[in-house]
Amino acid sequence: MVVIAKDLELERAIQDLPSEVQKEIRWFARHIERLEAGELDEDDFKRFRLENGVYGIRGAPDMHMVRVKVRFGRITPHQLETLAAIADQFTPHRRVHITTRQDIQFHHVRREDVPLVLARIAQSGLTTREACGNTVRNVTACPFAGVSPSEVFDVTPYADAVSRYFLRHPITQNLPRKFKIAFEGCREDHVVPAIHDIGAIAAVRRENGHLERGFRLYIAGGLGAQPRAAELLEPFTPADLLIPTCEAIIRVFDRHGERRSDRLHRMRARMKFLAKDWGIDRLREAILAERRTLLLTRSGLMEDGIETVEEEPPDVDIPSLPPPDWEPSPEYEAWYRTNVRPQKQDGYFTVIIRCELGDITSDGLRTVARVARRWCAGRIRTAISQNLILRWVPERALPWVYQELQSAGLAAAGAHSITDVTRCPGADTCQLALTHSRGLAEALDEVLARDLADVSETPNLSIKISGCMNSCGQHHIADIGFYGASAEIDGRPLPQYIVLVGGQPAGERVRFAKPVARVPARRAPDVVRRLLALYRAQRQPGESFAAFVDRVGTRPIKRALEDLTSVPSFEEAPELYRDLGAEEETFRVELGPGECSA
Repeated sequence: MVVIAKDLELERAIQDLPSEVQKEIRWFARHIERLEAGELDEDDFKRFRLENGVYGIRGAPDMHMVRVKVRFGRITPHQLETLAAIADQFTPHRRVHITTRQDIQFHHVRREDVPLVLARIAQSGLTTREACGNTVRNVTACPFAGVSPSEVFDVTPYADAVSRYFLRHPITQNLPRKFKIAFEGCREDHVVPAIHDIGAIAAVRRENGHLERGFRLYIAGGLGAQPRAAELLEPFTPADLLIPTCEAIIRVFDRHGERRSDRLHRMRARMKFLAKDWGIDRLREAILAERRTLLLTRSGLMEDGIETVEEEPPDVDIPSLPPPDWEPSPEYEAWYRTNVRPQKQDGYFTVIIRCELGDITSDGLRTVARVARRWCAGRIRTAISQNLILRWVPERALPWVYQELQSAGLAAAGAHSITDVTRCPGADTCQLALTHSRGLAEALDEVLARDLADVSETPNLSIKISGCMNSCGQHHIADIGFYGASAEIDGRPLPQYIVLVGGQPAGERVRFAKPVARVPARRAPDVVRRLLALYRAQRQPGESFAAFVDRVGTRPIKRALEDLTSVPSFEEAPELYRDLGAEEETFRVELGPGECSA
């Protein structure tokens, strides 16, 4: 009877969805039935579920992580409320995680509940399709697109068109590995196009007396264990050639990318390795030749072009007076200084909501939805900084917005500063992670709050954490980066972090951080204290942390950290053999089958 009731609930949930979505969700439910009946191989199910945005969870074969694609970061209040309801009903912690690709993840969803969760997500207009697996992953875009004072033009419609074009496209269903695309239109770097398979940066040129939109397309970048900066494909790609050029790049990768099944070769099945093996000139020649073929057959060319529509100011009823009992406080001033930015539209601002540790509760999602609906007509974006951004907030509404966010615990200052630490889910859920990156992020939060009361001293310094070398937390492009590792001391496993310094995203160029130390995980907070002390003591006026690292070199930095790298025996310091975030357990290496390349 329970099974029948679940089937009926699922059918009701999908009845108004597009036919292809209904088929996918029914097929997922059927695959679960076959798997549990022993009729389906686990590896075959894995490939299928990854294509539909569902990962395995460490130590829980019947639990899953569900990743929701938030295409180019745009999300509505209704969608946030839907995700909140899903978190309440189907997850034990009633929270979601925002990723460094503008996605939103649920953790610890029971396998039997996954089809209904997918249905609820689809009802809201979102999808999990191709959020994982060997596909074109979520197409990211600058969260300030359309409102940034420094942008060349709004890249939103172009990111939208590319995302829609490749979703469920036959060529993207079984690529050699995952494929990532990002769009940036600002002088500042908000999405790091240089670490993507395709990084599209807005550009214009004057042609026959007219200003023509286009892009500088960078290709074959990536992080992971061997980071590589993307290289320029051609000086200017006209907007009407954007999609056929992207398709040509993907087709060349699909045809020539590494496909051998053993793990060593699967890890090399990224476009950056194809570029390394071939050289950029040969790769460029192959892509441009493929594009000529596509254009001759009209494949990939959008006859009507990409529709561009300027966002209109929202119609918001703003009371003429500030909120009751309103007086700007030091906390408000700090929030305004770090979390509020003027738009290019006079009188309007963006507000960055810090989702500390990359998480936000279901109640928090509802608060953001309510505030956005009331004060900025529901204009919301996710950011790769793992934050939420309200757009088109009228200046007179800022005190009201702050007060509502503050009462819900969502007005933490320091957005996109040193205190706004980026981290992957780590060993809490990921099967490849060695360390609990959440535990380190929590420890650093305490260190920064206590030892760095004035954020203005290091306003743009970034800290990023990954639980393994794969750089889901983007440690390679941080001023101070950490990634999880381990060692064995007298037969006992020890949790460690590799420390990197001096990374920096820079639009069309990127600087990768350099390794300087390998320390027990519980000493990582001391590393940050030492590095900040060294920087404060020796920096020159106006010198950024990356410039400081360039000037002094890594040798004095390594010396400053040298004593932290020594490892006593378990008998001398048993606490070092426990990971941050798992204090009650003696550390042990537990790696499951990785699914990033499945």
